[in-house]
Amino acid sequence: MRIIIVGAGAVGSYLAERLSSEGQDVVVIEENERRANEFQGHIDALVMHGNGASMQALEAAGVADSDLLIAVSDSDGANVLACHTGKQLGAKTTIARIENPEIREGADRLGVDVVIDPSATAAEEMVGIVGLGGASELIQFADGQLVMVGGVVAPNAPITSGPLRQLRVRKAEWGWVVAALVRDGRTIVAHGDTTVKAGDHALVMTTDDRVDGATRMLGLKRRHIDRAIIMGGTRLAELSADYMHDAGLSVVVVDQDPERCTNLASRHSHALVVCGDPTDPEVLQELDPGPKDVALGMSGWDEVNLLSCLVAKASGAGMVIARFNRIAYVGLLSGVVGIDAAVSSRLMAASAILRFVRQGKVEQVATFSDTDAEAIEIEVSEGANAVGKTLLDLKLPVGVIIGGVSRNGTTFVPDGSTIIRSGDHIIFFSLPRDIEESSALFTA
Repeated sequence: MRIIIVGAGAVGSYLAERLSSEGQDVVVIEENERRANEFQGHIDALVMHGNGASMQALEAAGVADSDLLIAVSDSDGANVLACHTGKQLGAKTTIARIENPEIREGADRLGVDVVIDPSATAAEEMVGIVGLGGASELIQFADGQLVMVGGVVAPNAPITSGPLRQLRVRKAEWGWVVAALVRDGRTIVAHGDTTVKAGDHALVMTTDDRVDGATRMLGLKRRHIDRAIIMGGTRLAELSADYMHDAGLSVVVVDQDPERCTNLASRHSHALVVCGDPTDPEVLQELDPGPKDVALGMSGWDEVNLLSCLVAKASGAGMVIARFNRIAYVGLLSGVVGIDAAVSSRLMAASAILRFVRQGKVEQVATFSDTDAEAIEIEVSEGANAVGKTLLDLKLPVGVIIGGVSRNGTTFVPDGSTIIRSGDHIIFFSLPRDIEESSALFTA
């Protein structure tokens, strides 16, 4: 697949690296010459210096032969213009990152096939994590009826009591399946003889009515949160403030810029806006954070978010969530050094875009911070090789596990005797090397 990416910022560079490593034909257009030159030095793809919204740059990148044009620069307007020009020049599918609702309105008439808003997606996921309490990931599939829960396994958690096959027999009523473990930086796709250890980052698939049971199995303690202390004045911070308020939490926003605080107060009357440095212990201690408070580091700087969350935790906050641009921080710091969960707009954008790269009727793709594996929801095509076969008959690659099935409005966690039917929505977890082979099983 030929893919053109406009913008080599946080989102564009991550997508380019991931897609080029898979062997996709990737071209990146970056307007900042220094950034373009630096990026070219460590990626196996063509990086062009130029304006990605211009006809000349897009033609030079071969947009007429492209399967996908992804515009993820920092400018909403430039992203729309790039898609509009690219579509006129022959791009098959265009995707634009657009955060401004006014610009998003009518973008489809300007050549934008798909709009993504990673900040909104991140804010939605954080509400789920806060509502559940204790989990580091909460990813919904099949219209929310199947859920992948992630978390660091606690010492003496029930799931550590033996191999998964034996545990599943003893606790069959739980209705769950362990998709994968990340242990010492290595991804382990779980099978019956896998033994889970304390400290593993576990990804568990379950139905929406059994999420509490899945978290208890991992030894995660449920926290009851009443107040959200949001540190930073970014768009993600504002969206988080609105979403937390809608979820029934009282909201405090802390930012050190007086003008920004005035604007925040005028736009979010439901929130208490405090003008102060969120990394200053005195500022946070005045808010008297306690076990029923969640603190969210939502500024635009990773270091500020990390420090403000650590200060909030030390001041008594029951839960802290940090936003990071560097994906390495998300996997490294989530669940350790006092950070309960971490989010990244890069991962949100990748998850939204990768479904247009994967073959077949892919509904959703989820990516993770500490593994390059993916969770994929795909509709089984009529005439696919998998139709009429049990999971055991499929003989899936060792790096693949099926975690959930949605069928005619019913969702369930399958076992080896489950027979695949045409029209089923299958959620499978796969290492990169096995994604293409596995997707082909469900595609006619």
